[in-house]
Formats: sequence, C-alpha cells, structure tokens
Amino acid sequence: MNKNTLLIVDDILDNVKVLRKFLINENFKVLIADTGEEGLKVAEQAEPDLILLDVLMPPGIDGFEVCQRLKSQQNTKDIPIIFMTALADTINKVKGFELGGADYITKPFQHEEVLARINAHITLRKQQQQLQKQNKELDAFAHMVAHDLKNPLSAIVTITDVFLQKHPINSTIDFKGIKHIQLAKKAGQQAVDIIYALLTLCGVSRQSHVNFQSLEMSKIIDQVIKQQLTSMIEEYQGQIDLPDTWPIAQGYAPWVKEIWVNYLSNGLKYGGKPPILTLGSNLQNDGMIRFWVRDNGMGLTSKSIAQLFTPFIRLHKGRAEGHGLGLSIVQQIVEKLGGQVGVESEIDQGSLFYFTLPAYIAISRHLESKL
Repeated sequence: MNKNTLLIVDDILDNVKVLRKFLINENFKVLIADTGEEGLKVAEQAEPDLILLDVLMPPGIDGFEVCQRLKSQQNTKDIPIIFMTALADTINKVKGFELGGADYITKPFQHEEVLARINAHITLRKQQQQLQKQNKELDAFAHMVAHDLKNPLSAIVTITDVFLQKHPINSTIDFKGIKHIQLAKKAGQQAVDIIYALLTLCGVSRQSHVNFQSLEMSKIIDQVIKQQLTSMIEEYQGQIDLPDTWPIAQGYAPWVKEIWVNYLSNGLKYGGKPPILTLGSNLQNDGMIRFWVRDNGMGLTSKSIAQLFTPFIRLHKGRAEGHGLGLSIVQQIVEKLGGQVGVESEIDQGSLFYFTLPAYIAISRHLESKL
C-alpha cells in the first residue's frame, strides 16, 4: 500500500521533529521545508497529498503568501493545506480560509487531533479525485454515445425530408401516412438538436483553455440570422431590430454564435405574436460589455427566473418544442469566457436576457500592465 505524502513547512525545525516522528510512525511519508520558498519548490516537485503550513516564517514569505501561490498553480491548487499557528485570533483564521486553506491546528500540537484532521482531509481529497475521474469517464461515454447517434438520426431526418418533398401532403399517398412521416421527421430533428446541444455542452466543459479574440459582433449576428434563423424568423413572422454599431468585446466567436442562437431562437419562440426582438449593448464600469436581447413576450415570474439556466428545465411547455439545454449551454459558455448571464423580466412587460464579455480595451490594459 502506497504511503500518503505530507509536507511540513516550518522555519523552526525543533517544533516539527516530534510531529514528524509521530507521523512517520503513523505510516506517512513526511517531507520538510524550513522556508516558504523551499516549501513552494518541494510542493511543485513532490505534489504531496497534504501540506502542514506554518503561518509565520520570518524573514521570508509567510504562510499566507505560500498558500496563495500554491492555490494559483495548476498542479498544486487542489492540495489541501492545514495552517499551523500559535495565533488564536479569528482574523488570521478567516484570512487562511479565504486564501483556500482547508483547516487550522494550533500549537502546541495535540497529536491525535492532528492525525484526525490530516486523515479527514486526505480522505476528502481522494473522494474528490475519484469523483472527478468518474465524471470524466461519464463525460467521455456521453460524448461517444451522442456522436454515434448523430449520424443515423441525421440520416432518418434526411430520408424523411426527401420522401416528403417527392410526396407532398396533397399527393395520392394516404393523408395519414404523410402526417405520420412528418411527425417522424419532426421527432428525428428534435433528437438531432438534443445531440448537437449535448455535444456543444460537452465540448465547452472539456476545453480548459480558450484563445480570446476580438469579436465583430455585427458579423457574428448577421451569420446567425442568415445561416441558422431564417426559417424560424419566417415561421414566427419575427422582427429583429439591431443597433447601428457594437462595442468590441473579447471572446471565442464560435461559442458567442451559440449564445446568440439560443437567445434569439428563444425570443422568437416565446416572444409576442408576432415576436419583436431588440438587441443592444452597454459598456459597464468594470470593463465588461453587457449584450442583451429584449423581447415582447408575456414575461417571467421570479420563480421561473430562478430556474432558467438549469439543464433540462422548460418553462413554456405548452408554447413551443424544446429540450431545456440551450440556456444552460449559454451559462457554461459565458462563464468560461469570464462573464455572467442573467435575465430581467416582469409579467406582461417582456424579458431582457443578457450576457457579459470582457471589453477589448479592458484586456489590452490588463496585458499592458503585465509587460
């Protein structure tokens, strides 16, 4: 059985000798560092299962800075940290938790308490790692199944569509038979839409790094309307009013197209009769741009607003077909791009759906400050 590895970071080695011996006897592998800088190096190289970190380590960096730097690095951010301190005041405890510390032990140490806390946090971390592994496996399986279902379902939709073009509803073929084939085509298309939504959601959650680019929002929206929403606009006799200019935001264009597709298609389905959608944007004081879609629909209750971005929740079940994934996809995309989503609505006053993205100027200034 592999031993769990602990790293003790304390500048007074006499304080940790007895603790180290006790932990070794409890079947741990114990590493020691006597400065914050050395603790950072050992943690990065050894990636221990848990770190016992002293708060005060003059004259170098203190335990709070060590914790902050560990939590900012990919390979050490999930290692649980237990602060060791003679300080009993609440301020230091709160600061440690705010920086990502998992727990506190106070000097002089009670060995049984230290052991209990160490075992509890190591067990919790291993459970989290197992859950993450299972989630990845489930995500990979879902992606594989969705991808494998996409092609045969698309073929069904295509075949039924070709048949209906050759045999319109006023042809000599049985009227009920034609209607059944139309229903089959509609059901097939709904299944394909769900699969594409699942694949999009899976792709967003899998992608850990996003290459930001400046966005030509007018071009993106024009593509969405012409390439994906033309038939829907005709079906619902909708109207989309656009501003003359857009501010330049930063993001990932394919994902931003998905945001607009979902917001605009929802506005066409659930807006007024006919739906009138007004698009716009505002530059906020925090360096973000707020993009929005206002509809002329019946509005939403506060209870409905609270459920909006939950996967598989459909609020207008009687008005239009849907699968309830669209807004949850929007939320994941926007959060991955560093923004927020939301809605403002009142009954009989329509709804305003919005999302925020970082402005080009804000990111440029941030990059300049790094140089």
